[in-house]
Amino acid sequence: MQVSIETTSGLERRLTIGIPADAVDQEVTKRLNDAAKSVRINGFRKGKVPFKVVKQRYGAGVRQEVLGDVIQRSFYDAVTKESVRPAGQPAIEPVQMDEGKDIEYVATFEVYPEVELKGLDELAVSRLDADIEEADIDKMIESLRKAQATMNPVKRKSKKGDQVTIDFEGKIDGESFEGGSAEAHALTLGSGTMIPGFEKGIIGMKAGESGVVTATFPDDYQVEELRGKEAEFSISLTEVKGEKLPALNDAFFAKFGVEEGGVEKFRTDVAENMEREKQRAIKAKLKEQVMTSLLEANPIELPAALVATEINALREQMVQQYGQAAANLDLKALLPDDMFKAQAERRTALALLISELVKDREIKADKDIVRSLIEETASTYEDPEQVVNYYYGNEQLLASVEAAALEEQVVNILLEAANVTDEKVAYEDIVKPSENG
Repeated sequence: MQVSIETTSGLERRLTIGIPADAVDQEVTKRLNDAAKSVRINGFRKGKVPFKVVKQRYGAGVRQEVLGDVIQRSFYDAVTKESVRPAGQPAIEPVQMDEGKDIEYVATFEVYPEVELKGLDELAVSRLDADIEEADIDKMIESLRKAQATMNPVKRKSKKGDQVTIDFEGKIDGESFEGGSAEAHALTLGSGTMIPGFEKGIIGMKAGESGVVTATFPDDYQVEELRGKEAEFSISLTEVKGEKLPALNDAFFAKFGVEEGGVEKFRTDVAENMEREKQRAIKAKLKEQVMTSLLEANPIELPAALVATEINALREQMVQQYGQAAANLDLKALLPDDMFKAQAERRTALALLISELVKDREIKADKDIVRSLIEETASTYEDPEQVVNYYYGNEQLLASVEAAALEEQVVNILLEAANVTDEKVAYEDIVKPSENG
């Protein structure tokens, strides 16, 4: 086998591979001879079909199979010989595939970048913390009440957050337009689901009242002929529903597992849950800062194939939210690559850097951390012990936890070398989602 390699650009490599004709032709002959022992062809007894007939009927297909196997095997041998690590599948370009002649093809692919970790002792991060004040507990309880709120008809003027039922008819320059009218349309005021000015014009109306609202279609509106145009909507408001919060009583507390102890026990439980959430958020934000600092200190060129794989994984995660409806959607158009590119690049770069640190420090997944992570997950189930046993009995699940443990160990190693400062912030600043969370 003859091999030559060249760098075309950045991480891209181009392998030209030559294979002696005999290596293919002998294997084709062998497989055809094996097939001749069992094939059935009209006019011949089983095992008595002449080789010439077998070759005439099956030769082309068998040759394609052999070529595929030879190319796959020779490519693996070639990259091993040249000591390169392909990132993703190669693009194969046949050059010479004719029978009786030496085989030649070109394989174009990307390789993993050379990673040399640096600046680990210069990483700077802030360890956030917050005191949980009584006002924070009050705010959380109010959020829990809102989550259990009911919407009931009211006679007052409508306000932001209310649910209204309306009939409306829209006109532009006195003419009705397609999609501009509806009956018994349900709308939450302040949701922003209607064009600018529409919902604002309804606020202050009561059930049974009518009015005219002027609103302008945005310049990027999906219907091109309506972009930027002003419309008048005749609106009849038939019903207003306002939010009614549940009372802080035993029935409400019971929904959250507090059967006795009243409001004092409920506030204690809420505070404990907030503390747990705070600790998780502190850990997550510290990890995010460490990873961001690691990326900034170690910019690397990324193989497009790996980024593309990560984009597809992120898209698939989002597709799962659509359920069976996804089968009827154009997902590439609905969820284009650009939507996931930045996150995919971040995740790909971090995976490469973490992998290098794990290899360089010869880190193995800590069994105690693995056990802790599994038990943390299991604690949310009715039978934690059964969940723990299930994880340890499932190699794929266990491997995913071991990967998470390795990542946690890497973060701890980086924190030991980093310059960490403590910073006090408000509780809600800690628990709010981060940009990369």
